[in-house]
Amino acid sequence: MHNFRVIGRYAGVIPCPPEASKDWSIMLHAERLLSSSARIAMVVALVTCAGTLTGCRMLDAKRGDSRQAAVSGDAAAAGDSAAAATNTTNAPRGARAEVPATGPIPERLRSLDQALPSDEVVAGTDSLQRGTVLMQQGLNVEAAKAFELAIAENPLLTPAYMRLGEIRYKEGDLAAAEQAFGQAATLEPTNFDAQYKYAMVLHELGKFDAAIRTYLKALALRPDDFKANSNLAAAYLQTNEPREALPYAQRAIELNPNDVAGRTNLGAVYSALGQYENAITEYQQASELTDLQPKLLLNLAEAYRKVSRFEEMVSTLEQVIRVEPSAAAYERLGTGHFRLGQFDESLASFEKAVEIDADYFPALNGVGVCLLRRYIADQEDLDSRDGAIKALRRSLQIERNQPRVVQLLSQYQ
Repeated sequence: MHNFRVIGRYAGVIPCPPEASKDWSIMLHAERLLSSSARIAMVVALVTCAGTLTGCRMLDAKRGDSRQAAVSGDAAAAGDSAAAATNTTNAPRGARAEVPATGPIPERLRSLDQALPSDEVVAGTDSLQRGTVLMQQGLNVEAAKAFELAIAENPLLTPAYMRLGEIRYKEGDLAAAEQAFGQAATLEPTNFDAQYKYAMVLHELGKFDAAIRTYLKALALRPDDFKANSNLAAAYLQTNEPREALPYAQRAIELNPNDVAGRTNLGAVYSALGQYENAITEYQQASELTDLQPKLLLNLAEAYRKVSRFEEMVSTLEQVIRVEPSAAAYERLGTGHFRLGQFDESLASFEKAVEIDADYFPALNGVGVCLLRRYIADQEDLDSRDGAIKALRRSLQIERNQPRVVQLLSQYQ
């Protein structure tokens, strides 16, 4: 639009603001006063002012429409923003939600923030997913490579370390499993599975102190986990701390009363504390929950021996030998017969143990003691004395820290 300005002496007489042109009588009065040459200039000025007024009114009308549209646009923008937020939540990963094109600037900026993807792709995710599929298919070698690639792409990807650790554990590579689970436990100190599996591998590697610390971290996250309680009790027992082990072994049985390993652990803790009757109760309950287990029955027989229940000891050991004969089982059976005064049966059991394992020195000691008893009963039985000395010397060669054997040899050889 062109602006027209009246110049000369009429500039102060005829202003051009829009409100002046509202009164057409002013125009007529001015027309009478002016000369013909000035009339022409006046007409042009008035026409221009009239045009300006019309333009201003049109502009005002447009502005009014814009303000009304803006009010409607605010409401629409609010609705659009809510819709954009909904679309962002429900849209597929990577999809862009609609951003409102109208509305106040702050509202439009907020809508734009809501329209941005909220779940960005984490590095290494594709390799992790590929490895998981391969692992489910039993292709552990390929799965391990995929997990290693995921770790290279994202060293903070805890699930990749966990699954790699599981593969290495199944392969029997405990050192590699320790490294993987240890990294996962470091990255996520509040991840129970990472802490527990790391502790489990440390335990199997014989790193009992580190295993105990890590089991305690796991139990701080999940106090009622049966396996963590039971394993922690076992680790304490293996470090000769039965008093520390007892509450965890008891808690494990409270959580799972029918677990054989848990009952056996608790029995072993009681035995280490000298509470043999309690140990017998736990071993008996464990044996009732499963088929005959030689190691469990050996523990039960030893507890019977501690409380001088020798007949039950012999009966239990005979069950063991029927299932799994061993040098240890025969040696303890020989001890039971000896305590019952059944010396011939005792010597036969000790000799059977030596047949199974010629270097099992407790059985050699048993043979030596039985033969010395024969010699003491009949000192003309020199063969028994010589056989005893031979067995005891052999035992001392295998295990030198046996002061009582040294004493017997010095007395009878």
